[in-house]
Formats: sequence, structure tokens, C-alpha cells
Amino acid sequence: MTIPAESIHGLDAADLLARQRSAFLKEAPPSLAERKARLARLRATVLAWRNEVKEAISADFGHRSRHETDIMETAGVVQSIDYLTRNLSRFMKAEHRHVGFVYRSGHARVEYQPKGVVGVMAPWNYPFSLTFIPLATALAAGNRVMLKPSELTPRTSEVIQRMLADTFPADEVAVVLGGPEVGAAFSNLPFDHLLFTGSTQVGRKVMKAASENLVPVTLELGGKSPAIVARGHVDERTMGSIVFGKLANAGQTCVAPDYALVHEDDLQAFVAQFDAMVARTYPEGPTSKDYTSIVSDRHYARLVGLVDEARRRGARVIEAGVRPGSAANRVRTLAPTLVVGASDECAVMQEEIFGPILPVRTYRTMDEVIDYVNARPRPLALYYFGNEDDACETLLKRTTSGNTGINNTLLHVAQDDLPFGGVGPSGMGAYHGIEGFRAMSHAKGVFVQGRWNLPSLLRAPFGKVADLALKFTLGANRPRRR
Repeated sequence: MTIPAESIHGLDAADLLARQRSAFLKEAPPSLAERKARLARLRATVLAWRNEVKEAISADFGHRSRHETDIMETAGVVQSIDYLTRNLSRFMKAEHRHVGFVYRSGHARVEYQPKGVVGVMAPWNYPFSLTFIPLATALAAGNRVMLKPSELTPRTSEVIQRMLADTFPADEVAVVLGGPEVGAAFSNLPFDHLLFTGSTQVGRKVMKAASENLVPVTLELGGKSPAIVARGHVDERTMGSIVFGKLANAGQTCVAPDYALVHEDDLQAFVAQFDAMVARTYPEGPTSKDYTSIVSDRHYARLVGLVDEARRRGARVIEAGVRPGSAANRVRTLAPTLVVGASDECAVMQEEIFGPILPVRTYRTMDEVIDYVNARPRPLALYYFGNEDDACETLLKRTTSGNTGINNTLLHVAQDDLPFGGVGPSGMGAYHGIEGFRAMSHAKGVFVQGRWNLPSLLRAPFGKVADLALKFTLGANRPRRR
């Protein structure tokens, strides 16, 4: 029975899950045409509500450029939906697999079937795209979906609930609103799959809760993603990419460069060119209409505290770009800031920053860089600026990160055919691309026995035929060497 959208407010999350699972089990898995139709409805909704989403996000942050929301969120959602639609037929096809000689009269295949009901817990930093891209992926895989958007962006979450209630019945897609207590209860539900995007600290709690019901999880977390600049490569292209990656959404991006490793000979050039590139990118300084505010007073205070502590411990703090008078400052707006020479004991070198602050450390050799990166938790992203030479190849082979960008930042996330995910503290599992479709599908192996059943000759009572078959399969006995 379809749940009318208006009935969702009278149901708690457990009721919604029960209704969605019941609907899933009663109906056949959605066909290719049905899945494409759902994606088409989702795409149309995204475009129809585009302006309201932009207004809500800007209000939640205090200020965020409408262009930045379109570029960093809306475009990515539409691009992802289009990619899934184009490739869905290929993703859904069964894969034929090899069978051993004895079983040649039969054939094997893998079928990808929907898991059932997928739960999605979305973060506040990109509250639209990090809700809708997992949603689109789960729908493409044929699932029902329950969403828990962040309480830190309440206006956006409310718009998301209204737009999806207008588009899908609640037994197909439902949105659950609420604070941390609701989020904790949501993570305890017996979903068929749960995708969480957020901090490593909360990710541990989500995984622990999901384990109570043996729910498989995809965790998209974060960490300290390094930007490594090869000697002699502090130039306009490098600095443009680093400034973009660090300051888009005021650094509130899980794959933003979290610190820079620069050759000691290039440090002064790096500082000067970072300052010049920030001034060019935001000519009105932090009050520029294109520069985003920090999402909350608590987060703003944490960022200020990171800078103050580093300064007290002897680091050099440099506000970059145009610096207008304090009277022109916008609410919760932090100037782009370099922190040069912070020690490893500083919190800014230990915590994921999630703001427009870039610590800069120097190195002498690439081995030193590799050792520094490997001594820390594996990052969600690693960025390298330089030639694709032996040094670059060595860095890629000897370090492990979720993804790598060479001479760019953030852009790997926009490549729909690449998996996106972390490793260890930066995440578990991946989505985007066929990997996302498969993460939200069950890979069911199927073996079909042919007319001739040679394995039937290997049943009890055993005799010469079994001996011959084992000799053929295992090989003749060979004496052990002494």
C-alpha cells in the first residue's frame, strides 16, 4: 500500500522503514524503465526547486554564493543523475562468470538485485548534493530510500523534505527530520544498507550502531588531505587549484586540502602567490559575495581557536588577500589564513580543519614527504602538483589515500565514472560510478546445472571414478623434498 506523502509526519522512522520494506517485498524489483522514470522525476524536481534550495542554503550558512551552490551542488546532482541514467542498462546486466572444467555443462552468472531499503545520513557542508547523489544512486539500484539530512542546515532540510514529498510516495522515498537523538535512532534501524557522510568521530558511532543489526555500511568520512607541491612548481596553475580547493565553501569541504607540504626553497614564493591568488579570486576580501560564511557559531569559534593556539605555539599566521576593515565583516566570516610552521602538537595539525585555514610545512626530499604522510591516518584525498615523473609515481605507489588529484584539487569528485571513498579513518566503501550501484545492490551468484552433471559422479559411494577425478583435479602426488 502506498503511503501518501502527507502521512509521513504521523509516522516515526521505524514505522516508515516497516512500510517501505513491506512495499519493497510486495512488488517486483523495479524494471529498467521504472528506475529511469524515478531518476527523471528526481532530475525534474532538482531543477524545479533549484532557486529555493539556493536560498535555503545561503540562509543556513549566513551567506553562500548562489553560483557556488549551483556549481558545487546542483550541477553535480544533475550530472550524477544523467550518468546513472545513461549507464543503468549496462550496470543492471548479469555478468557471466567462469566455471571449472568439471562443471562445464552448466553456467554461472552474477545478478545485481536491489538490497531493499537504504538509509542515507547526510552532512551539513554540502547538504543538497550529499543527500541527492546517494539518493539517485540508491534509486538507480532499485531500492527504497530513507533520508536523514543534517539538523545544522534546518532550512535546507525542510526544503528537501517538501520537494521529495511532492515527488515520491513515502514508501519509495521518505525524509526524517530531527536532531542528534533522531540521528542516533536512525543509525540503529535495521536498514538493508546505510550510507553515512560526516566526521570520523560520528562515523565510528554510526558503524557501532549499525553493527547491532549487521547492517552493511558505506562511510564517507574525512581527515587531513595533503597538498604536496614539487620543488619549483609554485606557479599560477598550482596556486589557482589550491586556492580553489581550500576556499570553495570557505574550506568546509571533506576533500579540501587540509595542509600543504612545500619545498623549503619555495616557501616564500608559496606565501606570496597564495596571497596574490586569494586577492584575485576574492577582490572584495572576505566580504566578497562569492565567499562563504562559516555554518555555525560553534564551528566558527573552533576555527578561531585553532589559529589562536597555533599562534601561541610560535606559528606564523598570515591573513591572505584583501583585508577590509572590521566594520565590513560579515557574520561568521573568517579570512583566508595561512599558518606557517605549526608544530605537530598544534591542534591545527591534528584535527580536520574544515575551514579557510591552510597550514604550510616545508620539506627537503620526497622521501621525507612520503614518511610524513604515511605516519598519519590515511587521507580521503591526496593532491600532487608537479610533473608526472618518477617522484610522482613513487609518491602514488608508496602512499594510500581515498583518491588522488594530480595538478588539481576537488575535481576527482566530479568524475562520475570514478569511485569515491576513503580508507581506514577516512572512510569505508565507495560510491559514484558502477561502484556506487554495486554498493547498494546485492551481487547474487547463480549457477545453472546443464543436462550433463559430471559432479554427480563424485557422490558416495566413492570408488575409482572419484580417485581419477581427484587425481585430475589435484595432480599426481609428489614426494616432499627433505
